[in-house]
Amino acid sequence: MRIQILELIEGAKRAEGLTVIIDVFRAFTTECYCFDAGAVKSYPIGSMEDAFALKHAHPDWVLLGERGGAKVPGCDLGNSPWDASNYDFRGKTMIHSTSAGTQGIVNAAKANATDIVTGSLVNARAVCRYILAKKPETVSLVAMGKAGLSSVPEDLLAARYMRWMLEQEEPLTELEQWKQLTKLKPAESISTERDEKYNLRTDKPELHKEQTFDINAEVAYLKDHGGQQFFDPALAHIFPREDYALCTAVDRFDFVLRVEKEGDQLVIQRVGAG
Repeated sequence: MRIQILELIEGAKRAEGLTVIIDVFRAFTTECYCFDAGAVKSYPIGSMEDAFALKHAHPDWVLLGERGGAKVPGCDLGNSPWDASNYDFRGKTMIHSTSAGTQGIVNAAKANATDIVTGSLVNARAVCRYILAKKPETVSLVAMGKAGLSSVPEDLLAARYMRWMLEQEEPLTELEQWKQLTKLKPAESISTERDEKYNLRTDKPELHKEQTFDINAEVAYLKDHGGQQFFDPALAHIFPREDYALCTAVDRFDFVLRVEKEGDQLVIQRVGAG
């Protein structure tokens, strides 16, 4: 299995094989909470114009819209898992348009991706179980970053965590047994050089192999190195403090969100991990 980590919208355009579109803060974390609360499907939409048109045609569907982190006026919800957790999603269909995650899906679907799923920290282990069951030749882990244009540590962390689990080639069926294996260097010891820090070198696989992985230490480090917006009182109306804990509840959900075709429309549905 060849595993590559790509980034941003340009990375989504180069995706091959089984592709995981990763958006930790917050699109695909939020979708996991929505599906767990009873949502039945989600339509990922690139433009807000198209999203509003779909909402107009289906006023009973729930419209989640975000640009610049903030809820788009006229939408039912923004991109906050905390806000979503207080909404009744039972039997609901969603329309979802964001500045990063949904853009990745739209672009990967136009590329060479043969199977697309979403990814975040809250269902990372389930995604890996799904991939191992599928046994693809190529896996593309796409860290979508900020607005799909600049790198962010949380999406790269999720990509590295998934790659590490896949490289172990373990069945990943017992969570506690799996967590016993995650003993690693603290995040502070990672080099400040970009390629070394995120282990993104794919031309020489021996340079990116991580023998162990302490996800708890990595998440603790992330709080002050990528998650600061959730603790800034001036941004509380956009990034509720509660969102951080919900976004970093590692391996909370044991299901996968897979992108499928419905006519000429892309749709996200919940499937088992495999």
